[in-house]
Amino acid sequence: MRNNRWLRITKLLCVFLFMVPLLTGCWDRLEIEERAVVLGISVDTADQSEEKEESEISHLAEAFPAPEKDLIRVAVQIALPGKIPLGPGEGGGGKGQARQTVWVIDVVGHTLDDALMNLQQQVSGRLFFGHLRVIVVSEAIAKKGLQNLNDYFRRNPEVRRMAWMMIAKGNAESLMKAAPELERVPALYLMSTMDNAVRLGKFPENYVGIYWNNSAMKGKEGLLPYVELMTEQNVELKGMAYFRGDEMLGTTKAFEIAAYMGIKGMNPAGYRGIVKLAGTENTVTIFATSRKSKIEAQIKNNRPYITVSVFTEVNLEEKISEQFLVNNSQVLRQIEDSNKAALKKTNEELIKKMQEKGTDIFGFGEYVRANKPFYWNQNVRTKERWQVMFRDIEVEVIVNSKIRRVGMKAK
Repeated sequence: MRNNRWLRITKLLCVFLFMVPLLTGCWDRLEIEERAVVLGISVDTADQSEEKEESEISHLAEAFPAPEKDLIRVAVQIALPGKIPLGPGEGGGGKGQARQTVWVIDVVGHTLDDALMNLQQQVSGRLFFGHLRVIVVSEAIAKKGLQNLNDYFRRNPEVRRMAWMMIAKGNAESLMKAAPELERVPALYLMSTMDNAVRLGKFPENYVGIYWNNSAMKGKEGLLPYVELMTEQNVELKGMAYFRGDEMLGTTKAFEIAAYMGIKGMNPAGYRGIVKLAGTENTVTIFATSRKSKIEAQIKNNRPYITVSVFTEVNLEEKISEQFLVNNSQVLRQIEDSNKAALKKTNEELIKKMQEKGTDIFGFGEYVRANKPFYWNQNVRTKERWQVMFRDIEVEVIVNSKIRRVGMKAK
């Protein structure tokens, strides 16, 4: 009996010891009111004359000299506790209402971390980036290079890889202070704009984590959305900003996003195009519904040879010419042939433009690296070498198109 009693005591003691770690879950809690929740960040250039605005917080003139870098202006959008609408009945935007839900404050600094330390000196709560949704960078900063920004955000464990980074035409801070009619929180409006663009087939799924991953590849370069704030506080997706390494080289037109997604075979397809039938004045509007593509890498004459086969399925959306009748299969084939010729030209021009810039946003180098490893290891090896070789490789584009639907009315 005594042995049984000690056995029960030992079991209870073990259970108690195992439960002790589970009772310490709140020992390091941090109340949400004690945090400054950052929803968005913008980065712009700053004049050297603005250096007087900066306090010596992270550096001193003699002991800890400031880095020899141009000043930047960083604006953050901080959520106001209890002001963010939680239910559908509390939605809606309006001019001036953004200030009721968020607080936008800007500072200058020599680097991003330097600027954020200056900001922390002015904010009572600890800056928290766990809910950071958008990072907006001005075109001027992007052309100088994003090395500093990428380094800081990639090292910060609070920054989600599902946030959006975008390049702004003109001033980036204006997007932090925007007051869109559809949302009371500007950062959430920017995020939903890009998320909906992905769902509607207007832009590839390209979160900041994907951008970092593509930029790190030896045979591929990164790209980011290129946006502009319009007069009604809405945001227009103007195209793609393409990079070589961390440096932005230029931007594309909006319709060239469709060409890029077609080459990569990305779905859903969401762009419309006006097609003029060869040898006539007849024009129609078509809507791409789905895409498929196949990219093959070969070696010819000791040079990479890329074949891109693209298939696009389209619907007939609108007949523009009044006397033009779409009433037989021969006319449909004419529309398909004209569409194929237009797509082939658009795709080839986009590839040629990227080759002239020396930036492989399509990832052709990764196909060479994966399928022809011996050639890659002998002749390429590095990202810098591929950037040079990419300019001169031959790319063959094969396009096919099929009309699936013509709508309720054919005449």
